[in-house]
Amino acid sequence: VQLVESGGGLVQPGGSLRLSCAASGFTFSRYYMSWYRQAPGKEREFVARISSDGARATRADSVKGRFTISRDNARNTVYLQMSSLKFEDTAVYYCKAEGRLDDYGIEYWGQGTQVTVSS
Repeated sequence: VQLVESGGGLVQPGGSLRLSCAASGFTFSRYYMSWYRQAPGKEREFVARISSDGARATRADSVKGRFTISRDNARNTVYLQMSSLKFEDTAVYYCKAEGRLDDYGIEYWGQGTQVTVSS
């Protein structure tokens, strides 16, 4: 099983980034996918989640109106489009797979990708 995040980097406040998480080794379409983030000295926090079919999504209040989660089940990839980035969005961003149906209770994490918002 692999979850490989990409797309992180250094961006100025107000800028945009799109993160990708490529999955392999499990049945991607059976899994809800989430993004979490962890800032230095803070606990990991939930950012956004999307259902296995992509029909439903939830986001943390702190990113509503700025971040959008989406997925492409044909490519086994989940995305996080981030816009209007703020200093406080600086963190390592992780994707997480959460099993449903026969895979309920199974979870996988990626290694993370660094996002730094700085002027």
